[in-house]
Amino acid sequence: MPTISQVQQMFEEKNIKFFLMSFCDINGIPRAKLVPAHCLADVAEGAAGFAGFAVDGLGQGPQDPDLSCVPQSDSTAYPLPWKPGLAWVAGNMQMDGTNWDYCPRTILSRNLENARQQGFNFMLGIEPEFFLLEKPIKNTAPQISDPADTLAKPCYGQLALLRNADFLMTLITYLNDLGYGVYQNDHEDANGQFEINWKFDDALKTADKVMFFKFMVKALAEERGLHATFMPKPFENLTGNGAHMHCSLWDAEGRDNLFLDKNDERGLSGLAYAFMGGVMAHAKALCALSAPSVNSYKRFGARSPRSGATWAPIFVAHGGNNRTVMIRVPAPGRMEYRTADGSANPYLAATGVLAAGLDGIARGLGAGESFGGENLFLKSPAQAQESGIELLPANLGEALDALEKDEVLCGALGADYAAHYLETKRAEWDEYHEMISKSITDWELSRYMAL
Repeated sequence: MPTISQVQQMFEEKNIKFFLMSFCDINGIPRAKLVPAHCLADVAEGAAGFAGFAVDGLGQGPQDPDLSCVPQSDSTAYPLPWKPGLAWVAGNMQMDGTNWDYCPRTILSRNLENARQQGFNFMLGIEPEFFLLEKPIKNTAPQISDPADTLAKPCYGQLALLRNADFLMTLITYLNDLGYGVYQNDHEDANGQFEINWKFDDALKTADKVMFFKFMVKALAEERGLHATFMPKPFENLTGNGAHMHCSLWDAEGRDNLFLDKNDERGLSGLAYAFMGGVMAHAKALCALSAPSVNSYKRFGARSPRSGATWAPIFVAHGGNNRTVMIRVPAPGRMEYRTADGSANPYLAATGVLAAGLDGIARGLGAGESFGGENLFLKSPAQAQESGIELLPANLGEALDALEKDEVLCGALGADYAAHYLETKRAEWDEYHEMISKSITDWELSRYMAL
C-alpha cells in the first residue's frame, strides 16, 4: 500500500464500500474495526481508535487513552474475494501519531529496518498447516470434517484431496487472484490436515499474508458450517500443525540472494551458515516466540502418531534435506526453521529468527556438525546429550526462562515489550498448571490407586 490514494483507487475499482482496519494481538489473533470506505483518509490520520486494555498484549490498562490502528506505507490491502464490497487493510498501532512499541507488526518493521541498514533484506516463506473440522460442540472432542479420511498414512491422499477440492480450489483461486502465487497444495500427514504453499516475499509482506490467509481459511470454513484450526496439537494421535519458516537474506535491493553459494555442497554461503549458527545459539529462547503456547510442546517429543512420525524437532540440530532436524536445507540458498507452529504470531516469530540470525553473523558463528542423513527421531534425549546435542525446551515455562535470559531476542522485542510478553505468557503457563493441578488424570489413578 504505497499511498492512501492508491488504496482509494483500489476501493473504487473493486467497488469497496467498507474495509476492516486490522491488527493482531500478542497471540496473533486478528482484531479490526469495520469502517466505511470513504473514511480511509480519516483512519490514516488516526481515527480508528481501540481500547488497548480490551486486547491481549497491548500493554495498556483500563485507564489509558485509545490507541489508533493506522495504515502504513508498507501495509497490505486486499479486497475480500468471498465478500464483495469489503476489503482488509493491515495497520500498525499508534499513540498520538507515534508508533506503539507493543504492536507486533511495528516490532518486526523496526527489526527489518535494522537489517536493511546492515545491507540485508530478510526474505521469508511460511507454510501454515491447518485442520478442517466439524463445527465444535461444547465439551466434545474435535472431529475431522471428512468422515472418509481414515487412512493410517493419509499424507498426499488423492481421494481426500478430491473430496475437499471445492474448498481447496476456491481458497487457492482467491489467493492467486490476490497475488499470493500459490504453487501447490497437499493433504498433510494427519487426517483432515492440509497445507497450501505460496511464493516467498519480504518478511513483513509474508507475515501480513499469513494473517490474511488464516482469516480467509477460517471464514471460508465457517461459511460451509466447518471449523478450521491452526492449533499446534488438537489430536493426541495425529501429527500437529507446523508453520515452517523458509529464510534467506538478500541484498538491500532484493536482487541477489546472499545465502546462495553454488560451490557449496548444500548451496549455502558462509553468511547463511553464520545466520544458521545464530538461530541455533538462540534456539531455546526462540521457541518462546515460534512455539508460544502450552499446546505447542505437545508436538515436541510426542510419541509417534499412527502415521509414523511427529515431524516436529526436539533437538537443536541442522542437516541437509532432513526433516528430523530443527533446521533443514531443502534447496540451495535457503534454510527451513522447523520449530514454528500454528500458534505463532508471524510478526514476532519472524522478529526472533531475524535477530538470532543477525547475531550469528555479527559474532561470526558457525553452524557446527551437520546431521544430513541421520534419523534423529530414533535418538533418545540421553543419547543426544551424550553426543553433545542440546534439547529444545520441554514446555512453555522452559522456553520463557530461556527468553528472559536472552539479551539479543529481548532487545529485538524491546525491553518493555519483552517484559510484558514474558508476564503475559507466564500467566498463560500458570493458568494451565492451576487447571491441571486440580484434575485427576487416568495416569494418576493407574499409578497411585494401589498405594
